[in-house]
Amino acid sequence: MDEVIKTAEDAPKPKQHRGFAAMSLEKRRAIAATGGKASHAKGTGHKWTTEEAREAGRRGGVASHASGRAHRWTTEEARALGKTRKQKGSET
Repeated sequence: MDEVIKTAEDAPKPKQHRGFAAMSLEKRRAIAATGGKASHAKGTGHKWTTEEAREAGRRGGVASHASGRAHRWTTEEARALGKTRKQKGSET
């Protein structure tokens, strides 16, 4: 029988992050902020109004409910659960 001897060179190399994944959170935020400032300076940036944000949140909620990713309780069940959790929290 032929025995195969594995060396360190044959071992798989650990995956290293590249690009944005290799950057620190602070560096990614700095780059994102630069892009946001540039877009607003150019006049193509977008500032959300309260109404736009409300509508976007509503659409997101509708989409998550339609796809089955939303919470699993009715409003009444959630209220009852919240009350029992608050009562348990006050006892400790």
